[in-house]
Amino acid sequence: MARLSDVIEQFIKELMRDANTDMLEIQRNELADHFNCAPSQINYVLSTRFTIDKGYYIVSRRGGGGFIRIKKLDTDTRSYIGYLIFEYIGDSISQLDASRVLANIEEKGIVTPRERAIMEAAINGKSLNVFSPSKDVVRAKLFKSMLSVLITG
Repeated sequence: MARLSDVIEQFIKELMRDANTDMLEIQRNELADHFNCAPSQINYVLSTRFTIDKGYYIVSRRGGGGFIRIKKLDTDTRSYIGYLIFEYIGDSISQLDASRVLANIEEKGIVTPRERAIMEAAINGKSLNVFSPSKDVVRAKLFKSMLSVLITG
């Protein structure tokens, strides 16, 4: 039996596929009513399954006329890598978040499993011989440099 989170995720992805669109606007409360669950369950699915590192961008507006807009990013283009470099990574990135990004870009065919392994090794906490607070900053700089090579070829 599938978990409710999995069912909600698949439902949202099917809505996008059926509508043949890369953007979907839904009402959190209506979706919660459909699945007979709390709106917080919908929030959980959105915050864990529809993230930037998985190729989605979420805009949410709360209140009576509130909505959730889910945009599937075109992860096969340079603009997605550019977005990762300039917006998502920022000044620092944790090893876990960097690994998630690498898993996503490998899944999308942007990097090979070997390239991913090399990048993982370079940004691994054990490879970065600096004090803990600085590791995420150094990791971000290295990661951005490696990703920029994907854009420039």
